[in-house]
Amino acid sequence: MKKKVFAGLSGGVDSSLSALLLKEAGYNVTGVFLKNWSGDDYGIQSDCPWEKDQQDAENVCKMIGIDFMSYNFEKEYRTKVVEYFFKEYKKGRTPNPDVMCNKEIKFKLFLEKAMSEGADFIATGHYAQIKKIDNNRISLFKGSDPKKDQSYFLYTLRKEQLKKIIFPVGNLTKDQVRKIAEQKNLPTAKKPDSQGICFIGEINVLKFLMSQIPTRKGDIIDIDSGKTVGEHSGVEFYTIGQRSGLKIGGSSLPYYLAKKDIAKNILYVALGRNNPELFTQEVILEELFLSARDFSELSSLTLSASIRYRQNPARCKILKENNTVKAVFTEPLKTPSSGQSLVLYNNDECLGGGIIK
Repeated sequence: MKKKVFAGLSGGVDSSLSALLLKEAGYNVTGVFLKNWSGDDYGIQSDCPWEKDQQDAENVCKMIGIDFMSYNFEKEYRTKVVEYFFKEYKKGRTPNPDVMCNKEIKFKLFLEKAMSEGADFIATGHYAQIKKIDNNRISLFKGSDPKKDQSYFLYTLRKEQLKKIIFPVGNLTKDQVRKIAEQKNLPTAKKPDSQGICFIGEINVLKFLMSQIPTRKGDIIDIDSGKTVGEHSGVEFYTIGQRSGLKIGGSSLPYYLAKKDIAKNILYVALGRNNPELFTQEVILEELFLSARDFSELSSLTLSASIRYRQNPARCKILKENNTVKAVFTEPLKTPSSGQSLVLYNNDECLGGGIIK
């Protein structure tokens, strides 16, 4: 009997080709559109074309000859992703909603519902790979395309989940995906990639935040001189390392956000991109998660870590002192931001990660 796969379809080319490749490989495939956002909450409806995406997904299923269905996770998405997003920003942190969306929606709710309805696997169009390594251990690896690798957003996947997931385009580059999709005449072959927050799309993040977080004026202070150099509308709306949007003029070099004082509502900025105040060699972590390795194994591996998406991983060690876990980098690291994810690698293997505290 053919193995049954529920392929999550976003209406884009990556997931469309994934479904087609699975069918050609002999699987019994059902395309599933995950509807997680509709309505005009926070004034973003015009930026969320879910109806067009769902129609594109259904057209792909008709064209390749597989069943189509839709799952509605709107309530859960608002609770697990959007409320988390605002909660973190209100604390003065910069969260990563795509990590939370993958953890709570795509690879929890979707996976559980698919399994309950008879699926053997789920599949998505992520650029990542799942491989068996020593002693038949299963682990997550980077996608073949370094420009599109999405393992950073998938670091919370447990090995029990990895056994039930397929990433059909993980071994392809984006150019290859486009080329094959055109050769197969997929209707989404030339559709532009979606940008912005997972499932919501490309939005004005500042406007989105201001719909729920009140503005409060405060000082911007030069961290070296102690002088006030500008005014801001609330520390919650700014991210460590930020350059644009600070609206500070009159200097020969640009200012970068180096530190936030949440309680006093003060932003501290550093002049110049190589200012020492922007760098650190230690990052404290919370919620450290390791998928296929034990903590005791880390000391024997060549570890590197990324503190943001598409950043080249930097060499580090992971240390545990009392109840504190921290990453100590070989070279000073620029502008880690609390709330973001630090993701650990051993060469191309994604070991897990944690939230920067």
